[in-house]
Amino acid sequence: MELLKRQENWNITYTHALGEIASWFFVQIRDNAKIYGRRCAKSGRVLVPPRAFSDQTLEPTTEWVEVGPGGKIETFTIVYEPFHNLPEPPYAFGFVQLDGADTAIGGFFKGVDLADPAKAAEKLAVGTRVEAKFAEKRIGDLTDFWFEIV
Repeated sequence: MELLKRQENWNITYTHALGEIASWFFVQIRDNAKIYGRRCAKSGRVLVPPRAFSDQTLEPTTEWVEVGPGGKIETFTIVYEPFHNLPEPPYAFGFVQLDGADTAIGGFFKGVDLADPAKAAEKLAVGTRVEAKFAEKRIGDLTDFWFEIV
C-alpha cells in the first residue's frame, strides 16, 4: 500500500483562559519578577511550571514555592532556521531546572555567541549554571524572562 503525505499550513489564533494556577504564576512573573512552582503534597516534588495536579501522583498540588533564579541547563537546542512566530535565528532555547524545583522550565538563552555552533554548544552544555533574568517591562508571559550563563 502506498502511504501518501500532504502538506498543510495552519495559522490559527486561539485565546484561552489560563486558569487559577497558571494565571497566578504569570502574574508573579509580570508583577514581581519571580518564578514559582507548586508542591505535590504526596511526593514533595516542586513542579515548574506549576500544575494543579502532580504528573506522577495525580494528587492536587497544595503550596506555592519560589524557585530560582539560579538553575542548571537540562537540555538545549540552537535554532538557525526561521520558524513562523519565533525570533529571528539564530537563537538558543532549552530547559532549565531552577534551584528548588524538581522539573524543568523552557526558556531562551541569551548572552551566548551562536555564530560557531560547536563553541556555543560547549557553553550551553547540560549541567551549566544559569540565572533567570527578567525584562524591564513584563506582560505575564514566558518571554518575560530568559536565562544567562552565570
